[in-house]
Amino acid sequence: MNRSTRTETVMTAIRKQIETRALTPGERLPSIRAFATTMRVSPSTVVDAYDRLAAEGLIQARRGSGFFVRDTPQPLRIARGGPQFDRAIDPFWISRQSLDADPQLPKPGCGWLPPDWMPTASLRRALRTLARAEDGTLTDYGSAQGPAALRRLVARDLLEQGLEVPPDRILLTGSGSQSMDLICRLLLRPGDTVLVDDPCYFNFQALLRAHQVQLVAVPYTPQGPDLERFAERLETAAPRLYLTNSALHNPTGATLSAQTAHRVLMLAAHHDLTIIEDDILAAFEPEPAPRLAALDGLERVIRIGSFSKTLSASMRCGYIAARPEWIAALIDLQVATSFGGPSPMATDLTFSVLSDGGYRKHMAALRTRLARARKDAVTRLGALGITPWILPRGGFYLWCCLPEGLDGADVARAALKEELVLAPGNAFSVSRSLPGFMRFNVSQMGGLEVDAVLARALNSAREMARQRSGDG
Repeated sequence: MNRSTRTETVMTAIRKQIETRALTPGERLPSIRAFATTMRVSPSTVVDAYDRLAAEGLIQARRGSGFFVRDTPQPLRIARGGPQFDRAIDPFWISRQSLDADPQLPKPGCGWLPPDWMPTASLRRALRTLARAEDGTLTDYGSAQGPAALRRLVARDLLEQGLEVPPDRILLTGSGSQSMDLICRLLLRPGDTVLVDDPCYFNFQALLRAHQVQLVAVPYTPQGPDLERFAERLETAAPRLYLTNSALHNPTGATLSAQTAHRVLMLAAHHDLTIIEDDILAAFEPEPAPRLAALDGLERVIRIGSFSKTLSASMRCGYIAARPEWIAALIDLQVATSFGGPSPMATDLTFSVLSDGGYRKHMAALRTRLARARKDAVTRLGALGITPWILPRGGFYLWCCLPEGLDGADVARAALKEELVLAPGNAFSVSRSLPGFMRFNVSQMGGLEVDAVLARALNSAREMARQRSGDG
């Protein structure tokens, strides 16, 4: 590859990051040396690429500070279909590979359970009942706030987690992602700053960048956000929102400690920070852990959740619990953007399964099954030199350290060539500082063929690392 071609490759990578909101207006580009390492080119090639992009007006240089994306809004563009072997590992990468993969193949990088782990018998019973429902359930729009019966059921479950909230302070939505999108529409404007964990769920990044906000990250520890860095970010960046998972954090599996929770709320009150607590994995906990929403009483914390992970991602339904004035405004937004609440068929099905006496037994059995799967995955991954960062209390994620010197993006690309979807660490990192990590879904580990593909992908990544070292 000649110098001109290498420069075009670097330019294309930057353009894609800007178009997909992986880099937003005003955001600093990677340093020349760091991006040269990422792209496996010389620093002079990156300098040439940055200079050409500056001449095009896409980025600008700031003396002594580096290169920054110009404050000119760029259209959000999603990449073409099919496996993207040469695409940058951005927040869309894992989602696209997981959603488009062969349903019959194991997907250790995806974020959901296999079909045979879900309560399909209860779903089929509920579907048969749904077929006999009133005509309006099958044909009408959903009510603006969602049916009262399901909101009462959600309120009951929240009470068991220590959060007392009346049903009229709960809004049912089309999904957890829609819940977050509605809140962002209500509380954020382009250019605002949002604080997220590092690492955090990759789709948080994708959705927030679609709202054209600036992302600031705080390192995450086994007890929650690093409190010293958390306080520093609030002081220097003045974020409007903090978005996090308190229990069974995605991707780390960590659980917020009571001490950290109290300190986070004290700092949030001092800096007038609103917190979105995404608790989609709550049902997988063996025992409820501290919740920001419960400790705060929903004064400045907004609680969101959904049933996609425990019931069905095909008939989606989420919820928001918040202050009355926020719920009122969010109802109006949902009507404006979706003309009503979630599908009556989805809410009817959800209520039917959740109120089924077998659902709680199913979840108890599922927690036991996942505990065995976590233990098995730790053993299998350990044989390959992959070790967990922590051992989670529950859930289906293991956040793991790869063998020293390996880049998760190299491992993921090599595995994808054999149709195995993985979730490399930097896809979860706003700072792009976690290349040596990988998230594994223990329910999607398949059989020994997955171990064999992983072993070959690790060897391929080692060879790439050796080549880079030799080039250097």
